[in-house]
Parts: sequence; structure tokens; C-alpha cells
Amino acid sequence: MIYFLFFARFSPYFTTFVVVIIDMNDQIINQPLSERAVLVGLITPQQNEAKVNEYLDELAFLADTAGAETVRRFTQRMGGADSRTFVGKGKLEEIRQYVEDNDIGMVIFDDDLSSKQVANIERELKVKILDRTSLILDIFAKRAQTAHAKTQVELAQYQYLLPRLTRMWTHLERQRGGIGMRGPGETQIETDRRIILDKISRLKEELASIDRQKSIQRKNRGKLTRVALVGYTNVGKSTLMNLLSKSDVFAENKLFATLDTTVRKVIIDNLPFLLTDTVGFIRKLPTHLVESFKSTLDEVREADVLLHVVDVSHPNFEEQIEVVNRTLAEVCGSADKPMIMVFNKVDAFTFTPKDADDLTPATRENVSLEELQQSWISRLGSNAVFISAKQGLNIEELKQKIYEKAKEVHLSRFPYNDFLFQKYDDLTPDEPKE
Repeated sequence: MIYFLFFARFSPYFTTFVVVIIDMNDQIINQPLSERAVLVGLITPQQNEAKVNEYLDELAFLADTAGAETVRRFTQRMGGADSRTFVGKGKLEEIRQYVEDNDIGMVIFDDDLSSKQVANIERELKVKILDRTSLILDIFAKRAQTAHAKTQVELAQYQYLLPRLTRMWTHLERQRGGIGMRGPGETQIETDRRIILDKISRLKEELASIDRQKSIQRKNRGKLTRVALVGYTNVGKSTLMNLLSKSDVFAENKLFATLDTTVRKVIIDNLPFLLTDTVGFIRKLPTHLVESFKSTLDEVREADVLLHVVDVSHPNFEEQIEVVNRTLAEVCGSADKPMIMVFNKVDAFTFTPKDADDLTPATRENVSLEELQQSWISRLGSNAVFISAKQGLNIEELKQKIYEKAKEVHLSRFPYNDFLFQKYDDLTPDEPKE
């Protein structure tokens, strides 16, 4: 058996390695090798150990989505991030030793790193250094399919790279001073910065042109009520979209499986409306990334009804709800749109009952689904529904709630009911049934 190793670089952050194995029967088998990575997070007064571990779980999921294999996690308790190396000198040495001993090719930090921090850490560890933003950008670049999404990703990447020019290309390093070293100095950096700024300006113009085209498309949709799916990433929006619209939108148990906005026409009872699937939100999403994707979220801004999909099986789904609500307030400018809270994945919900003699305070893990429904969620009244898009549970109840909200919007906009067609069951025996 003969082994050949090939590699291909698809982004500034990840290199995909492929082993080609030729067996004795001349059959070729391709085996992609994922990059081995370690994760680093900080325990600070603002985020305790439990919160850091939750963030690192999400970071590991992001790394897996990007194609990396998480080997180990490092955490350190500090008052705040070190301005030079993010973590302390001792912890950085511990990471360096582990990286060298275990053939690690990448270290991923849970928070954004400055150009100075990346340069110092790379100098010590001598491996690829990523932060949360660069990892998300890589996933976005991998997932983008349409020209609109690709342009938005490219814009976000340039905005991310602009303040990091000195570390991305070694020829941009400052020249030394002194005799024989005087010269143009930062001229090359300034030239490349101007090139990047010109590209950012051009991409913004392209996005503005695409936005105008999409605005015309939205106007041509006529009088149909618009319903948009929103929520945290990987809560099941695309699965629910496929179920309601009977379409084949890509759905996968990965973060940011859907990046391109998808619109489908759906009919419930006698009411047709447009259903939109949008990109999911996530914690610690950089401002410039939100800015780049605001045009994608125009569908959310112009929606008449929002379906806020929540993964009720997630131990911290309340925080995910807050993240989505904050982003919606930033994107939409207000939160006065009619909204239905769709608590998905009830089939995956689990809890641990407390013993009768256990007098300790109940935790989130001790709360059953019935108790959860009677908590603050009960105040939502008819604006909440518990479903399983995967198993098809309570979908008819959800459809009824969508119908009521969408019909209310439609009748308020068109009081003469000039679009709703008559129900088949309501026809009198003398009327023809077409």
C-alpha cells in the first residue's frame, strides 16, 4: 500500500490535507485529515468558570464545523486579558510545551485578539493562531453560496484584516532605523492599506447595488404577508423551514449551516404567505460582522411576523434568546413586530429529577419540560408553542398560530379581504367546487 499526501489552501486560516492511499488493487481512497487544535479561554470577574466552559463548548463546535479537531482546552483565571499575550507567561509556556509535545498545528482563542497579541503569541508558540472572529469568518467563507453572501463575507474579511496588516504579510514589517536603514518606512503598509480600503469601498458599492435589486424583488412579491424565521444558530430553523414549506433547504447539525437567505411560498388553510429562513445569530459576534450582514437581514426588517426558534434542549437557551433579541433590536431598530416563540427540539429535552430528601436549590438540570412551560414562558400565552421539527410534534398547533398571526396582519392591511381565497369546506352545496 502506497501513501501520498496532498494539501490545498482554501482560506487564509485553514489548509486541508488529503491522504491518497493506493492499495494493492490500484483502488484510490481519499482520507481528509483535520487540523489538530487546542482552545484557550479566560475566567474573569465578568464570566465564571461555568460560563467559560459553555463558551468553549461552542468554540469547539465552531472548530468542528470549520474542519478542525479539538484536542484539549486551556483556561486561566485572571482579572482580564493580558495586553501582550492574552494569557499569563506561565500559561503560555504550558500551552507551548503541549503544542510541541502533541503535534498541534493551531491554537484558537475564545475572544478577539489584537494584532500585537497575535504577533507575540505566534512568536512564542510558532503555530497558527486564530480567534473567535477569524474562525467564524472561515466558516462563513466556506458556507457562502450566492454572490450576495460571498460579497458580504469578503467585506467582513477585509474589515477584519485591515487593522492586522502588519502580521498578515511579513513584507509589511517596519524597517529598522539608523544608518543605512533610512527609507520609505511605512510606505508599503500605507499602500496596502489604501488597496484594502478601496476594496472595502468597492464591495460596499456592490452590496448597495445588490440591495437595490433585492428591494425591487421584494416589492414585486405583491400583497403576500411575510413571515421570517430567526434564532440562534443550530436551533433547527432550516429543518422547520423544510417542514413547513416542503422544500429542501440545506440543514445540518453544524453552526451556520444556513448563510444564504431562502424564501418560499407557503399556504396554510386558505392563506398564502412568504416564509424566509435567515442566518443564525451567535454570542460575541463582532460589530463589523453584523454590519456586513445587515443587508441579508433586510428580510427580517421587512417581515410582518417573526418566528423566534429556540433550542429548548440547550441548558442556556434563555441566554441565547437574549442574544437574538439584542441583535434583532440592533438590526430591526425595534422589537414591536408580532412574534411567536417556537421552542424546538422537545424530543431532545432531558432533566434530572431531584430526590425527595434533597434540600439544595433546584438547578436548570432539575426542571422538567412541564415546569418550564409553567415558568416565565407561560406569560407568553398563545405566542409560545413547543414543537419538534425533527419528529413533527405539535406542528399543526404551530401552523394554526402562524395562520392567526399572518391573517391578522393581512386583514389589517387589506380590510376588504381581496386576496384570501374561500375555503373549500365553506362552499355551499350550490356553489361549484373547482
